Amino acid sequence: MIQNPSDTRIKEILATKKRIAVVGLSDNPERTSYMVSEAMQKNGYTIIPVNPKVGEVLGARAYPSLTAIDVPVDMVNVFRRSEFLPEIAKETVEAGIDTFWAQLGVANEEAYRYLQENGVEVIMDRCIKVEHAKFK
Repeated sequence: MIQNPSDTRIKEILATKKRIAVVGLSDNPERTSYMVSEAMQKNGYTIIPVNPKVGEVLGARAYPSLTAIDVPVDMVNVFRRSEFLPEIAKETVEAGIDTFWAQLGVANEEAYRYLQENGVEVIMDRCIKVEHAKFK
């Protein structure tokens, strides 16, 4: 069963994890991934787009995968459907990223267990922008 960290811990994560690799970040301003990432960027977070179909989003170079990123990453934020989470979880571990966040409506038990077994802190089915706004 997926169990998210406490609100206190989520607040700590948001206060300390400032470089976010956003998997599935669209370059379309109408998409939720774009709006949420833009809001986080305006709140002082560094956004690192991960999308093999775009070159740049929100003024930042996009990477084709998590393992292709050549700068430090504090957290992964996922805007892909739940069935893609196991693959993204494996890539998160390969890339050595210790915090994994799946957006509202996105959760997967298999990915959750894998991440937990590999020492990655996991938040699923929560909107990072909404959680950030709770603690401002």
